[in-house]
Amino acid sequence: MTETTDALIIGAGPTGMALSIALHQAGTDHVLIDRLDQGQNTSRAAVIHAQTLESLHTLGVAKQLEDLGLKLTRFTIRDRDRALLRLRFDELPSRYRHLLMLPQNVAEQVLADRLAALGGGIRRGVTATGIVQDKDGVRVTVNEGGMERIIAARYVVGADGMHSIVRDATGVAFDGAAYADSFVLADIHMDWPLGRGEVSLFFSPEGLVVVAPLPDGSFRIVATMEDAPELPSIADIQALIDARGPRGTRAVARDVVWSSRFRVHHRLARSYRQGRLILMGDAAHVHSPAGGQGMNTGMIDAIVLGQLLADVVKGARPEEALDLYGELRRPAAEEVLTLSGRLTAMATMRNPLRQFVRNLALSAINLVPSARRRMEMNLSGLARASLAVLPASSPAQTAAAPQMRPSARRTASRIHA
Repeated sequence: MTETTDALIIGAGPTGMALSIALHQAGTDHVLIDRLDQGQNTSRAAVIHAQTLESLHTLGVAKQLEDLGLKLTRFTIRDRDRALLRLRFDELPSRYRHLLMLPQNVAEQVLADRLAALGGGIRRGVTATGIVQDKDGVRVTVNEGGMERIIAARYVVGADGMHSIVRDATGVAFDGAAYADSFVLADIHMDWPLGRGEVSLFFSPEGLVVVAPLPDGSFRIVATMEDAPELPSIADIQALIDARGPRGTRAVARDVVWSSRFRVHHRLARSYRQGRLILMGDAAHVHSPAGGQGMNTGMIDAIVLGQLLADVVKGARPEEALDLYGELRRPAAEEVLTLSGRLTAMATMRNPLRQFVRNLALSAINLVPSARRRMEMNLSGLARASLAVLPASSPAQTAAAPQMRPSARRTASRIHA
């Protein structure tokens, strides 16, 4: 049995759902599948930046996210008790002049609710097992409920993470490597001497630790660790904070909401498109969590691609215009990899002389308003705003586009024997 659609999105994390919402708003026929029977219930990513909120405003979800999140205006880089660089976001050139702290699972629920309000949904428990494309389209073999079937799509978008089956099908190289250290990720309750008004990134000879308040009263902890346990305990977290956090007044970790260990890669796909196969989010780029850019970059990928793919399906742009997506978003990912890589390299320096020079350089930046503003613009994503804007389609482009059948909204249950 074969099901047909204009676009198949594989992967229903925040990136896949953002694309689905954009396509629904444009009236573009598509199917969204995910191999998991239910969404993740852990928070993982925890910050949404100003430029991302600007983009999410177009999907009609920014207000709901803001209502549920914790708005912070300060990000401080510290060496134990010494503040090296204080960044502020309350004067950003944006309607969203803050960092929005919000666990990923909550953000995903907001996206899922918006998708449902538009008449969409996620086909869960559906695993893509094979992808074949030709000049006319793509045939994807899926396993659904223990049965094998075919979904035939004009375009297939891989929002299926670092181990993407879509990227494998493209043959596109995923250049990069893994970081030597593992990372600890945890949400905990604790007595924190610095309060709940800022995100703090601590440098120390033992490595980095990031402490960020979350809206439910807990704190997000991210730390490098040479050989982290699979499920870091409260004692492990306390030891990290004692060794790397403030010394003047001791923080006291009370309990762990959840914790995990993970390995981080810094990788970038050489191309975001190969024919009718398109990559976005972690399928196209992965990097260190320093700076909190991962989920943000992926959702902006989705919003840009949604506008472009809808235009191509409707015939408002020629198919070749899909290359604009990679031309915009791959340079944005390159900048993000550079930013997160530099922050990670600075935070994991072991050489005392290099640590001294690093601290001196950051303290110097702190004294120069224009230098601080560049850092604020980079972290907020606003420095990359031009890489999230499509050029307008010209009448000449529209006239030159091949005549394509209009894509009225159709249900995803059209089955052809």
